[in-house]
Amino acid sequence: MEMSTRQAGAIYLKNLMYQSWATREDEPNRFSIHEHDRVLIRDTILDVIIQVPELLRTQLTVCLVTMLKHDFPGRWTNVVEKINAYLKSDNSTYWMAGIIGFSALIKAFEYHKADKSPIHAAVKVLLPSIYNVMVHLVNNTTAESVALQKTVIKSYFKLIQFTISSDLMERTTFTKWMELLSIIACSPVPEEVNRLEHSEIDQLPWWKIKKWTFHTMYRIFERYGSPGSVSQEYQQFAVFYVKTFSAGFIEIILRILDQYRNKVYIPPRVMQMCMHYLNQCVSIGHTWKMIKPHIAAIIQDVIFPLMCHSACDQELWETDPQEYISQKFDIFEDLISPVMAGQTVLHSACKKRKDILPKAVQFIVGVITSDDATPSQKDGALHMLGALADVIFKKDMYKDQVGSMLYQHVFPVFQSPHGHLRARACWFIQHICEIRIDNDNVWKDLATLCSNALLTDKELPVKVQAGLAVQALLIAENKVEQLLEPRIKEITLELLKVLQLTENDDITSVVQKVIATYYDKLAPIMYEICQNLAKTFLQVLQSDEMNDKKEITGMSILSCIETILSVNDEQPLTIAALEPIVLEVIVNIFNTPESGIEYYEEALNLVCDLTSLEVSNNMWNVLELIYRVFQNDGIDYFVDMMPCLHNYVTVGMENLIANENLMLIIFNMCKIVLSSESGEEAECHAGKLLEVIILQCKGRIDHCIPSIVELVLQRLVREIKSSELRAMCLQVIVAAIYYNPHLLFETLDKLQMSMSTNESISVHFIRQWLQDTDCFFGIHDRKLCVMGLLTLMALSPNRPI
Repeated sequence: MEMSTRQAGAIYLKNLMYQSWATREDEPNRFSIHEHDRVLIRDTILDVIIQVPELLRTQLTVCLVTMLKHDFPGRWTNVVEKINAYLKSDNSTYWMAGIIGFSALIKAFEYHKADKSPIHAAVKVLLPSIYNVMVHLVNNTTAESVALQKTVIKSYFKLIQFTISSDLMERTTFTKWMELLSIIACSPVPEEVNRLEHSEIDQLPWWKIKKWTFHTMYRIFERYGSPGSVSQEYQQFAVFYVKTFSAGFIEIILRILDQYRNKVYIPPRVMQMCMHYLNQCVSIGHTWKMIKPHIAAIIQDVIFPLMCHSACDQELWETDPQEYISQKFDIFEDLISPVMAGQTVLHSACKKRKDILPKAVQFIVGVITSDDATPSQKDGALHMLGALADVIFKKDMYKDQVGSMLYQHVFPVFQSPHGHLRARACWFIQHICEIRIDNDNVWKDLATLCSNALLTDKELPVKVQAGLAVQALLIAENKVEQLLEPRIKEITLELLKVLQLTENDDITSVVQKVIATYYDKLAPIMYEICQNLAKTFLQVLQSDEMNDKKEITGMSILSCIETILSVNDEQPLTIAALEPIVLEVIVNIFNTPESGIEYYEEALNLVCDLTSLEVSNNMWNVLELIYRVFQNDGIDYFVDMMPCLHNYVTVGMENLIANENLMLIIFNMCKIVLSSESGEEAECHAGKLLEVIILQCKGRIDHCIPSIVELVLQRLVREIKSSELRAMCLQVIVAAIYYNPHLLFETLDKLQMSMSTNESISVHFIRQWLQDTDCFFGIHDRKLCVMGLLTLMALSPNRPI
């Protein structure tokens, strides 16, 4: 049978088991795999896993995890015994089944917060066997063996990433595993591996296992092994860890860094973990003594090269500047970046340990002023200086030198022929803004240089950094607002061009800041601004490559449009002019639910803004669109819809009364919410909307009152958990009393006739109302309660009760 057919079968089985392995008591009619078939699969899956090719093994391993999640320990009582038997087998072929079984068991309960005693008991049985297998495998450096070893180390990491059990902390056991980690961390990578492309090297098992090894070492040190910064239960263990293992691990890390110094390629994730470990060492006296003699060399020969503009950076800058910007502003990338990790070590050492900062500054200035330094090295020096700005310029010996430093070392860089250096100068300004600068000329020059870079530089990454510098200056110093004012229209339009080219979320926040600051000055071009933002948003919405970054950018653009509407909320003519532009955005969001659903909340906010002063004919069409969205699984967004629905009911009251279909839309939405399991928060909002309708339209919607009262009474007779919902439902009927008491009691009498109970609905309602008066909390609620009681008393002598 062809591999593609087998692979398709394995994927189908994986999906089938994910959906149908467990019997669901809440859905008894839903298909689930028969227990007879489950027993057969349990008995054979581990044997099959070791017999099939890797492509199929990956799918079957996911099946195994699904089975363990649902069946261990209750239905699959012998799985630990079976895995242990494979691990103890004399035939090394079976070790793979044992390792995969162990790994699947750990993965199945990785995030399990309930009783973990079954998994702890399983680990207690399996860990010694796993260790014995690792002892045999660790000297075997074939790709297959190293891949299995990586699976074990990754599983060990998962065991300790959140808590570490007393069994794992037992000193003999823990020491054996730490020695194993040390052996793996020190084991050489085959020579032929280093001749491959860097992107290939990162994916090979010899470096993957090192990544997980260093990750595990750092996690243990950071979470359990740092005296003074761990919880009380780990204090003794932390002291034991630092005194026993820190010297050995630090030595291993220094060896890795020495390889990096000697131009041996070290994968970024391994470098990142080494940097994280060193950063933890900085804070602890015992470990700081060990790394202190090396810290100057680490800063100069490891951290400095990491922070320099690399050849790869330059290649990407030249070939795809948009992708360069995307990578440099990716917050998720920062979390795994060795550059950010190295920067953190630099900052920690200079801030927490004396004598380090002066030496670092001396080195940085030496590079910046050197005629022999390359543009890349000058970039690295400015990068280091900016990263340390909050530490350096708060020291007495440096704080008076900010101005001279800018004029001597930073401002000239704005004229550099190298784009990456101009971008670094703009980046540097962002990090210096929080420092106190008393010289007005400095602020003037900062504003001029950054706005010029934004408006005249040809390189897109420079424009992005210049835009962010403009925002930083506006936030930091009030004087800058006036300095930028003469060119603010140019600046805003240029920012919009940059945003359209880059779809960069950070630039969106700059635009938002500029609009909020200069909304009166930008009034003449507000239409053009909104048009640009709408165009860029539709570009994002219709992108074939939608991802988290694009979604965030889209949300930021919508927030920016909302800012425009908010600052013009008292300008009805401006809002009316902007409405068609914003309407196109809203309609596109609601008409493309596949990608638009992520923006429903923001779109509803825009609808709210556009209906706050007046509801135009186009906006009534939007209500119908909202209703369609609501019917198509949009009920979860009812709470988000509430503000704009409130506007339709209050601002658009006349149209609502005149058009029965529009009133029916609002009523049907409330009816669906109050009749379904949508949650009591949404039901409270539905009740509130009905109350607003009754109070707003007093004397004009008699035909609607019976349906509203019947709906609310039906909800009152079902189980209600919160006093808020019960009070809200009572409040709707109280509003009906205030609206027209005779109509209400006539309605209740008609409902009485259709019910089998002998107790008067009117009597039951009033009794419940009086019992729950303490649940009417707000001033409005209490006022309505009093008005209802007064209306009742005014009916004498013809009261219904």
